[in-house]
Amino acid sequence: MRTPPLPPTNERILDAALTSFGTRGYDATSLDDLAKQLGVRKQTILYWFPSKEALLEAVIDQSAAELSATLERTLDRAPSGWPRVEAIVKSVFRVAARRPELLGLVREVSRLGPPANTRLLDALQPLVGRATGFLEAEMRAGRMRRQDPRVVLLAAYSSVLGIATEVDVLRAMGFDPTARDLVRRRKQLLEFLKSALGVLDDADAADDSAQPGYRLRAGGV
Repeated sequence: MRTPPLPPTNERILDAALTSFGTRGYDATSLDDLAKQLGVRKQTILYWFPSKEALLEAVIDQSAAELSATLERTLDRAPSGWPRVEAIVKSVFRVAARRPELLGLVREVSRLGPPANTRLLDALQPLVGRATGFLEAEMRAGRMRRQDPRVVLLAAYSSVLGIATEVDVLRAMGFDPTARDLVRRRKQLLEFLKSALGVLDDADAADDSAQPGYRLRAGGV
């Protein structure tokens, strides 16, 4: 049986850096350690990425592209309304289970602050804009409580990322959370988000629309 060829050196470096940055942290990762892990010289890494900072930038760009592609596919297939929120949250949790280093990288970049987190946010801006537009439309239609969609999105982002990456943190501490634990946490998170968004079922929204003040609360004119 023929052994499959290794990915190109630059791809191997990026994958190793993503895993280390996302699990051990940026500060705890050294180019010497990465070179030893990959079985190459440090100069080989510097040939492709002239500094540790440049390597982090490349990892951010690659990770943002992968995460955006995953969530965009989910958005394209998901129905409107609350089921779309459910689909996105479930998609993020699948990423957490399959590629924990990816969400770990997002968490680490958020901790690092500018310019790293600015680069990540710029790369994710199209996705953020699409999510903001979706929330605004749901609020105008009266299916969600009227509030600042940017604040809602930030709160949802923090909650989903925090709980989804908690599994990785627990594993790093020596615990082994089960799939049942992950499902339970996801269910609790969805209940929290549904309450925070003030989601109404169609029947409830219809009843509410008949009440005085509905048009102002729903964003109607």
